[in-house]
Amino acid sequence: MLDLKIIRENPDVVKDNIKKRNLKLHLDDFLSLDKEKLGFIVKVDELRAIRNKVSKEIPSLPNEEKQGKIIEMKQLWEDLKILEESQKENLEKWNALYYQIPNVLDDTAAIWDTDEDNVLESKFLEPTSFDFEAQPHYEIWEKKWWIDVEKGSEVSWARFWYLKWDLVLLQFALINYAMSVLTSKWFNPILPPVLVREKAMFGTGFFPAGEDGLYRVNPDEDDLHLVGTSEVPVTSYHSDETLDLDQPKMYAAYSSCFRREAWSAWKDTRGILRGHQFDKIEMVTFCKADESQKMHDFMIGVEEEIWQGLEIPYQKVNVCSWDLWNPAMKKFDLEAWMPGQKKYREVTSCSNVWEYQTRRLWIKYKDENGKSQFAHTLNGTVIAMSRCMIAIIENYQTTEGDVRVPDVLIPFMGGKKVI
Repeated sequence: MLDLKIIRENPDVVKDNIKKRNLKLHLDDFLSLDKEKLGFIVKVDELRAIRNKVSKEIPSLPNEEKQGKIIEMKQLWEDLKILEESQKENLEKWNALYYQIPNVLDDTAAIWDTDEDNVLESKFLEPTSFDFEAQPHYEIWEKKWWIDVEKGSEVSWARFWYLKWDLVLLQFALINYAMSVLTSKWFNPILPPVLVREKAMFGTGFFPAGEDGLYRVNPDEDDLHLVGTSEVPVTSYHSDETLDLDQPKMYAAYSSCFRREAWSAWKDTRGILRGHQFDKIEMVTFCKADESQKMHDFMIGVEEEIWQGLEIPYQKVNVCSWDLWNPAMKKFDLEAWMPGQKKYREVTSCSNVWEYQTRRLWIKYKDENGKSQFAHTLNGTVIAMSRCMIAIIENYQTTEGDVRVPDVLIPFMGGKKVI
């Protein structure tokens, strides 16, 4: 969440930030509630102070005065009860708006209206070309029986599938390849739980804004949520802690992830580009406030190194403000070239979240003066398995309908070069 001091002292900056993100949020409504909130605090504290003072005095008062004070106190109790109820209603409305206010945009974030306006930063390799008509991934795997969406739908629901045969081996090769690079960069591997409490969803900024896209399990019983990214449990791992950040804490997490994809019901229905269950390797970093920009550049550099190793053409884009989720102050995406679709598609992301999450999760560190500061967090998807495999299948397809294995993955495929 955003520092209240920024909102109260720089409302015009926050309003401009909301406008640039194209959010339907009225800051004046919040500022009005905030003024009321501060007023309630003063009034309630005054009445409580009087109550406490008089309550101590009553036993020592003469009988003739005591009865009058008791009557006064009964009225004060009633007034205080009404005031506290009004304060509670104000606080509920205040919270509902406060937790929707987005992070302040970085000065270098792209400011545009739609995701079509992402700013191109760089490109790696030219789009792959063939001396035959490139096929989309789903036509290739249908012949290979690598993916069974029919059984997935029958056993689970639409947009679930079974991954089979060589594609399973390819996924494990990708996991081992990516983890070998990440651990060489001092990222610590971690396997987090994929069911979390509401506190973790709220703490990482997915609630209250993103409930519609996530699965809730056993409401009113376990009341757990399936994560849409391992960023949630890994960032929450250090809740309520003061960290030693002489060196940034860096994690490389692998997990299954789950999203309802309710907003994309009619998009990309063929193949495995969008699914309700998918696997990802995610980076999560905790660092000091003055190091987060450097860490952001480092993490996107690691993503590029991994994708350059796969030799898949991609473009790096500075994601426009309209397409940034509330916690992110800046985000880079890598978009891989998909020959079968004749377009670039997002395959990775890397966000600097500043102290937006750590304020909610109460994650701090001590600066050089021994003063407590909120840590900065960053996160980045290195490999979204299904999308990465689409990119490999489409860029490495052969005229015979096979798929060559990228050179960096051959050692992790037991030497197999073609599947």
